[in-house]
Amino acid sequence: MFVGAIFFPLLGACLSGFLGRWIGDRAAQWSSVGCMALAALCGIAAFAQVALGGQPTTVPIVTWMDVGGLEVSWALRYDTLSVVMVAMVTFISTLIHLYSIGYMSHDATPARFFAYLSLFTFMMLMLVTADNLAQLFFGWEGVGLASYLLIGYWYDRDSANRAAMKAFIVNRVGDVAFMLGIALTFLTFNSIEFATIFASVEAHAHDTFLGINAIELIAVLLFLGACGKSAQLGLHTWLPDAMEGPTPVSALIHAATMVTAGVFLVCRMSPVFEEAPAALTLVTLVGASTAFFAATIGCVQNDIKRVIAYSTCSQLGYMFFAAGVGAYQVAMFHLFTHAFFKALLFLSAGSVIHAMSDEQDMRRMGGIWKKIPVTYAVMWIGNLALAGIPFFAGYYSKDAILEAAFASHSAVGFYAFLMGMVAAFLTAFYSWRLLILTFHGTPRADHHTMAHVHESPLVMLVPLLLLAVGAVLTGAVFAPLFVGEHEQAFWNGAIVNGAHNHIMHAMHEVPGWVPLAPTVMGVAGIALAYALYMFAPGLPTRIAQRFSARPETVRTLAPVPAEGAEQRTEQDPGGLYGFLLKKWYFDELYDRIFVQPARRLAAVFWKVGDARIIDGMPNGAADLAVQASRGAVRIQTGRVANYAFAMIIGLVAFVSLFLLGR
Repeated sequence: MFVGAIFFPLLGACLSGFLGRWIGDRAAQWSSVGCMALAALCGIAAFAQVALGGQPTTVPIVTWMDVGGLEVSWALRYDTLSVVMVAMVTFISTLIHLYSIGYMSHDATPARFFAYLSLFTFMMLMLVTADNLAQLFFGWEGVGLASYLLIGYWYDRDSANRAAMKAFIVNRVGDVAFMLGIALTFLTFNSIEFATIFASVEAHAHDTFLGINAIELIAVLLFLGACGKSAQLGLHTWLPDAMEGPTPVSALIHAATMVTAGVFLVCRMSPVFEEAPAALTLVTLVGASTAFFAATIGCVQNDIKRVIAYSTCSQLGYMFFAAGVGAYQVAMFHLFTHAFFKALLFLSAGSVIHAMSDEQDMRRMGGIWKKIPVTYAVMWIGNLALAGIPFFAGYYSKDAILEAAFASHSAVGFYAFLMGMVAAFLTAFYSWRLLILTFHGTPRADHHTMAHVHESPLVMLVPLLLLAVGAVLTGAVFAPLFVGEHEQAFWNGAIVNGAHNHIMHAMHEVPGWVPLAPTVMGVAGIALAYALYMFAPGLPTRIAQRFSARPETVRTLAPVPAEGAEQRTEQDPGGLYGFLLKKWYFDELYDRIFVQPARRLAAVFWKVGDARIIDGMPNGAADLAVQASRGAVRIQTGRVANYAFAMIIGLVAFVSLFLLGR
């Protein structure tokens, strides 16, 4: 059971990747789905035994490294924190695999796609069941590799190749910090095994490294690594570009795997972070700022998948600032519920894209809700959960985060609470902006596209319906276990609150207006979206033009030109609207600070170091040899008289030297 939950996805990847050409695409797809279904059954059984039955266990596999003082075993750590992730990842990945059979039905190489999906899932499972930092880093880098393969799956598209490289490179920035954190952990604890680290963290609380508290530095380095994977402010730029991959990839990356790895890491290392208050302050500030920052961008994006992507970035900010105030259980609760409704939203967006003949721009949609009623209904459910409307899943977990931030009674906690409240309003606004622009109003697509709008096949709708059930029920069902009266027995020591132990009690005793406020903000955001996009559809364009430096560049929501007409190129409108539309100009800033100087330096190394020096020396020697041989060739005339004359000259020179030498 414990081993099967992890290695069935690897078996599915091998069957699809290595045997796909012999067993056929259809068999490769269903074998991958079957292996994931078996993994999900094992994951749910492990959850029942470990989390509900209170029987944590560690499954040793093999000794991995034994070098000097470093001994690392390959083992599967099954405690509540692990089994929550295993059960969630395997279940949602199974549904995404099933959905992909319909979504990728017209793809040329579906076996390769399913191999990548299963490999991605296996790497995430290795990460969450790791018993030490080295094994966790193996899974960490594995999901990075698999994300590169999946984002760039359509490798014939330049945009997909660039997005895959961008995700890979930006994540390496955070990974450098993570590796330094692992090295400093070994230097401090003489081990990277979790059991050893957690047992002795208090004894090393006052250790220093280069005059800095070692525990604080370890925590900051690990958090910087988490920022890369979980797309926090500064290292977030890869996340929206990752939408270049197929929609099931977006759902898997953003809902159940990869981006949640950073949150899991912070919660896994809670005993270390509890001894690092400065690092927790940094976690809170970055998380709260990310929640607000990403929500502002989501309000103006026009690509349906990018809106949901920035929603993910914002919700990850919520999870981080929950962990930052010491409410790790609440962060994991939101991670758990978020996985269901975010996977639902992405797959619903994929159903819309499938219906609209691969169109993703919401300005070219509208008026389709009657043609795809099931997709419309489940997207309503996903949006209600995301906006935190009672009594959907997000209502319980998001409210718990805001209550924990308020209950922390700290300056950074209050900052997080304010940013979270504003983000709650903006989240509801952009969620219903997406819903209205996509499904309501006058159809803005061309006649050919509208004539072919159709509901998705059953193989795609079944996962949507199951995820919709999760988006409705997971909050109410699991709240008593994750953050309620059974919380301590449920987690069973897998998370350590330490000095913040009071947060889990204080969050239930906040003033009555605190749990009510997020719902009010959510309803207000929905009302504003209806007012702007349903009842006064021309007003958003006028507002955008009012807050633009170049109003003429703002595209309206009018129906697209007739078929064959030239489309206007998207331009930067400038002003506040342009600032948000261009994502706070982070890409442009990084391009100027990092990308362009790197390219100029690379050009110097190429043209001077490589072409002139490295290639120049052997090439120059070769040219000299060629010129010398050409000179020698000129001497070989083929005339006997010339040879005789040369011999006489040589003889005279020899005799002269001989006589002079005497």
